[in-house]
Amino acid sequence: MPRSASTVLVQPFFDKDTSTFTYVVYEGDGGAAAIVDPVLDYDSAVARTSSQPADVILDFVRTHDLKVEWILETHAHADHLSAAGYLKDRLGAPMAIGRGIIEVQQRFKVLFGLGDEFVADGRQFDRLFEDGERFQVGSLEGYVIATPGHTDDSLTYVIGDAAFVGDTVFAPETGTARTNFPGGDAAQLYASIQKILAMPADTRIFLCHDYPTHDHAPAAESSIAAQLGSNVHLAGGITEEDFVTMRRARDASLPTPRLILPALQVNIRGGRFPEPDTNGLSYLRMPLNQLGSAA
Repeated sequence: MPRSASTVLVQPFFDKDTSTFTYVVYEGDGGAAAIVDPVLDYDSAVARTSSQPADVILDFVRTHDLKVEWILETHAHADHLSAAGYLKDRLGAPMAIGRGIIEVQQRFKVLFGLGDEFVADGRQFDRLFEDGERFQVGSLEGYVIATPGHTDDSLTYVIGDAAFVGDTVFAPETGTARTNFPGGDAAQLYASIQKILAMPADTRIFLCHDYPTHDHAPAAESSIAAQLGSNVHLAGGITEEDFVTMRRARDASLPTPRLILPALQVNIRGGRFPEPDTNGLSYLRMPLNQLGSAA
């Protein structure tokens, strides 16, 4: 699809605990902005949340006098809790995600044994984007590319010359997303990656995560050339068949994300906690012996 040639301003924020990048995409001081993949801190030992990572974003927004027009989720994350609901309450901006969230919600409603109080039709979000849909951030033109494979709802948001790819690809030395979550598909992921690699060569690729060694700072940005030339899972023009074989073998060796159970329960609700019980407290559900491998 055609895109604006404008170079947009992008401010990354790195959450060290979950190795997650949040981005503020904006026109300039006093202008419109979007927030991509905000993080809510969660201490699993005591089941306590903190808004500290999101409050850093709020401080930036206020310091630069930005009008936030969108809170954009690239997918329902399994490795951190989303702060989308928290930020919506404070900024009034609509929350958006891919329409595939409906399939994600339906799958995890069954896993968590959720009742009629949770409706799996995407209503927890303000906008469910479909492949190719366009949107505006002030004067900045944006559109979405459906990039499933890691999850059903995975999207890439393209705003000006910046593409926010979620977990579809990582830094070249790390590779690509896992596909062994419910709804994941390695062949779909391969096709989605080809869409990203077919974007204009000057597209800036902004990553959702980085896992640097102690010798390197986390890197938020990559490029089409870097992905094509040195991504350890893509370089050399790997075929779909070889990619699927590699991805399935690698996925079988990966540990289950430590926050997957609390994260998904919150994230399929748009970053909201479950409705409080009669005592006024919210509770998460922990299905036993359902994820990971048997000992």
